[in-house]
Amino acid sequence: SSQWPGAIVCSQTLHTFAAMGISRDSRHKHYKTGGRSNASIKKRKYEMGRPATLCKLGAKRVRSVRCRGGNMKYRALRLDAGNYAWGSENVTKKVRILDVVYNASSNELVRTKTLLKNTIIQIDAQPFKQWYLKKFGLDLGKKKKGGDKKEEAAEEAEKMSRHVVFKQKARASKQKLDPAVEEQFQSGR
Repeated sequence: SSQWPGAIVCSQTLHTFAAMGISRDSRHKHYKTGGRSNASIKKRKYEMGRPATLCKLGAKRVRSVRCRGGNMKYRALRLDAGNYAWGSENVTKKVRILDVVYNASSNELVRTKTLLKNTIIQIDAQPFKQWYLKKFGLDLGKKKKGGDKKEEAAEEAEKMSRHVVFKQKARASKQKLDPAVEEQFQSGR
């Protein structure tokens, strides 16, 4: 076995240990015409790829990876919060992620709570509620009732100047919220 370095002879079979890697080269591919290219050089470090790490829902866990040129990439293994936008209102807040609801690719990704692009998730609505209350003077979580609404408005008016109250009323008069979104806010998610 000394003539084969890095090999073990085990019951008349030869096992070599070659580390398989992910390569992003295009030398191994066929030409457009279907011909084979001659592999004249070995794999290069700059053609290296790394295995995908699918980010799961959980307590924040981020690993740093050293890249070419000494640059760093930060690979999220688990996350529990993210920066999410409310497109129609043009506002973005950092919110807690509660659950993974749907993924078009696979139900396996929903079951394992994997966070990917285009995954439908459930988030905590509180930061958006607070913003809406400050901007329009309307509490999204509350259900509409005649008497309670007036009392609440009176309470809020005491805390704010007349100028702010009128500004909020003007904004609220132009504001139209989608009923489906309002319904979601009432559940707090």
